[in-house]
Amino acid sequence: MSLPVTFELTRGDARVLRYCLYGPADGFPVISHGGSPSSRWKLPHVVEAMERSRLRLLVYDRPGYGGSTRQPGRSVADAAEDARALADAYGWQRFGVFGGSGGGPHALACAALLADRVTRCAVLSGIKPADPGAAHSDETALRSRLAARAAEIMALIDAGGPEVPAGPGPAARTDPDAMARLRATFVDGTDGWLDDSLAFGRPWQFAPETITVPVGIWRGTRDANVSPEHADWLLAHLPTARGHVYDGGHLPDAPVYGHIYDWLHPDTRHPAEVPDAAVPSRLPS
Repeated sequence: MSLPVTFELTRGDARVLRYCLYGPADGFPVISHGGSPSSRWKLPHVVEAMERSRLRLLVYDRPGYGGSTRQPGRSVADAAEDARALADAYGWQRFGVFGGSGGGPHALACAALLADRVTRCAVLSGIKPADPGAAHSDETALRSRLAARAAEIMALIDAGGPEVPAGPGPAARTDPDAMARLRATFVDGTDGWLDDSLAFGRPWQFAPETITVPVGIWRGTRDANVSPEHADWLLAHLPTARGHVYDGGHLPDAPVYGHIYDWLHPDTRHPAEVPDAAVPSRLPS
């Protein structure tokens, strides 16, 4: 296998966070928050975009994923303290944050609660806060549903499907790296996925409206997982957000990731960061 090396950070409460580093060693630091579910091991086209970027990306497994110690009852806001600890371990006083899908709220938590250190926040296919009363009340039933969904995905893989469900690509079962990523995401446990889902249904413990750092919101025109209303809500409630629409689905291709990573670099020239929900900028596919 050719997966990158895994590092560990032990927090003061004895919890362990596992993570990988991507991109040039002298790149501008960015902490990346993965989707729900996902792992620190990213898809090859994403790794390609990271390695070609000017960023040093730290991609970590939230508590309950990939060997990172579970933190039952965690809130979305708790991600900010884990990000602070990871940045401190490398002496990063200033850094960007990125969040894809379910990682979006966690990146926004960093932008809100670490405003003195976060330079920019990029959100890809992100979600809005849950409506009042939408919290999961039956944890046992939720765990059962997630386990069933994971079993469905792995059954498709066993039948010769690609690594990304319903996506293009060769059979994943013959690729050791792909199978390692899939096992980390869907086989080795659902604690992280469960705790993410519970946290999304509760108050996030920070107000998105208070974010003052520049935020970029990316969404795909054919996203079958997250509807446009989520991006619309974020653009309407984040004073510093700008929208970006690309031609594609929930997971974009490498050029879109490249655009996001370029946007996150502080030396890149950007137009004025003002709210612009009505006329989002478009990316080529």
